[in-house]
Amino acid sequence: MRSTARPTAIPYITQREGEDAAPDDLVLRPPYASSRGSYRLFYADEDPRLDRDAHNVLWARVSFNPLDAQKRPTGKPQWKLMHPFRQRITMEALRCQICTDLATTRIGTIFLAGANDYQNTEPPLLTNQPPVCAKHVRTATSLCEHLEEDPVVFLATSAPMYGVLGTLYGLVDGQVQIVAQPPEPLPFHHPNLPVLLASQLIRRLS
Repeated sequence: MRSTARPTAIPYITQREGEDAAPDDLVLRPPYASSRGSYRLFYADEDPRLDRDAHNVLWARVSFNPLDAQKRPTGKPQWKLMHPFRQRITMEALRCQICTDLATTRIGTIFLAGANDYQNTEPPLLTNQPPVCAKHVRTATSLCEHLEEDPVVFLATSAPMYGVLGTLYGLVDGQVQIVAQPPEPLPFHHPNLPVLLASQLIRRLS
């Protein structure tokens, strides 16, 4: 039975007030000066070590608030938003979205979903929600309104990275502008990835 008390924990992945999107500062150009054909999205002052992942995908920049004495983000939580960088690193490392401890157990990695998310759907399933550790399963379900009254717990024996959610950019009247917001994630082999600005990493559960 779920507790009606408001939990005090704030997930590590939750974006906080004061953590704002950085100016776009985006440019479209061929990946190499001598190349022809498809354009690629860049930051004008890009640092590939920070701005791109292992699949060479460009990620949205969001600022960081100071950390508290426990090395946790500060600021009022924006419950409906996930910080792109913190979502990405917890997904990459399979860390708990609440406390950042490892979320892998002897029988699988724990992921949560709402009861209506996967009706009439069989694995493999796609998720943008980082996993949780065993001690924070109940906490996570009580914090997320999306999980409602009947959360689903997945013990995934395999959860490879699948792709990213984000925004597609293009040249409109010579200016770099948003041209599409795909409702579904793009897999890592998708031809539009070079012009996508990613905001969430997606794993495939089975």
